[in-house]
Amino acid sequence: MNSASTLNQESQASCMRGAVPIVFVVDDDVLVREWLELLIQSAGCQVETFASAEEFLARPRALSPSCLVLDVKLPHLNGLDLQERIAADRVDMPIIFVTEDADIPTIVRAMKAGAAEFLTKPFDADVLLNAIREAVERSECVLRQEANMRSLRNRYASLTAREREVMDLVVTGELNKRVGGELGISEITVKAHRGKMMRKMQAGSLIDLVNMAAILCPPSVPNA
Repeated sequence: MNSASTLNQESQASCMRGAVPIVFVVDDDVLVREWLELLIQSAGCQVETFASAEEFLARPRALSPSCLVLDVKLPHLNGLDLQERIAADRVDMPIIFVTEDADIPTIVRAMKAGAAEFLTKPFDADVLLNAIREAVERSECVLRQEANMRSLRNRYASLTAREREVMDLVVTGELNKRVGGELGISEITVKAHRGKMMRKMQAGSLIDLVNMAAILCPPSVPNA
């Protein structure tokens, strides 16, 4: 099975999950943009092309799995500068650099800044498609992690002040009786708050809850 077929199947799987992979292409050569657009579309991905870094920056962040195929040598704002500009707010979008020629310092700078791949033109189509497939998988993973973190924070935000106090003490290993003594409430009341808190946090066990607390790291929960 060739890379285009493999990427097409991966894209179809993403579509079934409700997320259409988008490959962004930034290259000032119109012929290169057109060739890349046809190639990537043939592999089943949505493609958006841009002639400059400025055009790309005007496009809002994508909410789907994505990657960026980026030419190093662009007018005005070059590829490396664009990589630096979007590093903080588009961590879910791996960058695949392409260039006609590249010196070692340029490659090192791009890779140290987190580039997924660095290809020299002319490059084999299958090599690029493989890089795109891996980048899209990486993007999906980051987006899943972000969604899980949002869900966890929302669950924690749904707790009452008393439930948070109970959680803070429970994750340190305190027994219900000791928790009640610390908070000035009965053991039965602690059990009631603890049960509601566990349900809201969707924690199946104390270990689950401790792991959640370690991820959230609210100020009142000590680090392990």
